[in-house]
Amino acid sequence: MSVKQVSLEEFTKSITSLYTDVIGEKLGGKIHSFSDEWFAAAENLIKPNSPIRDATKFVYSGAWYDGWETRRHNTAEYDYVILKLGVSSAKLIGAEIDTAFFNGNHAPAISIDAINTIDDSNLNVTSNNWEEIFNKTECGPSSRHFFVLDKLTEKTYTHVKLKMYPDGGIARFRLYGEVEPNFEKLSIDSIVDYASVQNGGVVVDYSDQHFGTADNLLLPGRGHDMSDGWETKRSRIPNHIDWVIIKLGTKINIDEIIIDTAHFRGNFPAKVQIHTLSTDVKKPKFDDSKWIEILIPEKTFADKEHSFKKFVTNDGINNITHVKLTIIPDGGVKRVRVLGKRI
Repeated sequence: MSVKQVSLEEFTKSITSLYTDVIGEKLGGKIHSFSDEWFAAAENLIKPNSPIRDATKFVYSGAWYDGWETRRHNTAEYDYVILKLGVSSAKLIGAEIDTAFFNGNHAPAISIDAINTIDDSNLNVTSNNWEEIFNKTECGPSSRHFFVLDKLTEKTYTHVKLKMYPDGGIARFRLYGEVEPNFEKLSIDSIVDYASVQNGGVVVDYSDQHFGTADNLLLPGRGHDMSDGWETKRSRIPNHIDWVIIKLGTKINIDEIIIDTAHFRGNFPAKVQIHTLSTDVKKPKFDDSKWIEILIPEKTFADKEHSFKKFVTNDGINNITHVKLTIIPDGGVKRVRVLGKRI
């Protein structure tokens, strides 16, 4: 497959709004192993926050950097870090390499390999089973680089290997793809959260995400504070609403929807409303006439899981592919759970 480098605008439109960062720390991605991390730890690569710089801060190894940085004069062809995906497996489509604040010590070039393995206890860095997904490409100092494949990989992968030639520093690494849930372990009658990113759920559109990103809604757990939820700006316009559209991991019959406002105590929405849709379109329009209202505006409360099982029509709970949550007029929500049985 061919790889092209694109702009931030194009990457946001075609990748981040349709796919999931499958190696992110907040999703459960982990560092498996690395060749070196003398100046700065590899675990920084998958931190959810943007990198920062404090030029006055020094540590034992030298200047402090918010990223991954290896020693100089690497005698091998490249330094590497192997990462385990935060999901069971995924098909891959795009990557971001951010060399923010690495100027004069940035990685001159990178490539990305991937592998699918059940047992990673003896994962060999030089194994022939690694497949090159993103070929060797130059990187510049202190800048964000966006790479896109011409299509999703046909295979699914569980681990990736980021290589930088020959050494240097990278601040952040994002890898986007389509989650491949392991439904074989689940009975067809199991009631499961199919909005969860671990079961293939993905946020495909939203009105605003000023304080917290909408993809946080689909993470496991209830989070640790307001930072890992979805929060919009304060509205100043009468009758304002904010909304988010979630594509479920598969088509389902809905049993229950949970709206969690955990940690949102003075900024939770006044009310929530829910619509559903059955469509083959991955990113339906917010105002599509086929949306069915299943929950009329309902009052919400601070720091609470709101469970909804009684809906205004059965037409909107069977054979569903998408859910639209509307918050009135604005505010913050921690998680959305859409529980049901897959078709």
